[in-house]
Amino acid sequence: MRFVAETNTERLRSFMKHYVTGALISLTLGGIASLAGAQVAIPRESSTSPAAAVTQDQRIRNIVLVHGAWADGSGWRGVYDILVKDGFNVSIVQEPETSFQDDVTATKRILALQNGQCILVAHSYGGAVITEAGTDPSVAELVYVAAHMPDAGENEADDGKRFPSDLSKSGAIKKTADGFTYLDPAQFHDYFAADLSAEQAAFMARSQVLNAAVNFKAIITAPAWRSKPSWMLVAAKDRTINPDLERWYAKRAHSHTVEVAGASHSVYLSHPKEVADVIESAARGVSK
Repeated sequence: MRFVAETNTERLRSFMKHYVTGALISLTLGGIASLAGAQVAIPRESSTSPAAAVTQDQRIRNIVLVHGAWADGSGWRGVYDILVKDGFNVSIVQEPETSFQDDVTATKRILALQNGQCILVAHSYGGAVITEAGTDPSVAELVYVAAHMPDAGENEADDGKRFPSDLSKSGAIKKTADGFTYLDPAQFHDYFAADLSAEQAAFMARSQVLNAAVNFKAIITAPAWRSKPSWMLVAAKDRTINPDLERWYAKRAHSHTVEVAGASHSVYLSHPKEVADVIESAARGVSK
């Protein structure tokens, strides 16, 4: 009887040992499996999470527009309206056109007011202005709209001789006794704004801002397009700046280039949608 009791006791101990060990193993494995399952179930950050939203919001929202010679900032109205509707903060520089340095200073004055980086845009003679002013750290990219784009040591008057324009050969550029230039109102429509109505061109001719003749000879010291991305919009029927010069500028600077067929020098007035699209593409940092 004692042998039987001892044997049963040993069996009970053996049973309990294996049972407890197995239970512990099961609990441990089950815990590991549960933890593994929990890790797999952790969701990945969605594209609509706050962090992703911040990344999507880091696009440039500030645009600064610079007009050219014989014009003022009001000509940007069509482009301005589109950009503002699309959520951009738009500032327009009113250069006095009294000297190249005055115009560069006027542009930098507006750049200093920007809250964050901006896209700096110019038409015509304004291209030389932003080439000089665009080295400002607030400028991320440059957009040239039928504009001059001189290099260091160059000026737009001499660059224009590479591909003479119809205007340069016409005699339509007049000069006042104190050295300011203007376009003959009778020829303004043909050479500056052929794709606008005669009535609109006539108003522009009578309201043109006279530009100091020496401005066209201003030498560029540090061209911004050498260190920053640039875009060129070519006006295919431009008679003020030869479209081939605009293409040459763009090729030299490795600019993203968009061409508007049939557009005159006043492309920013006659094709505001196309101009705004190029500016918005620059703001997105997307090559078209």
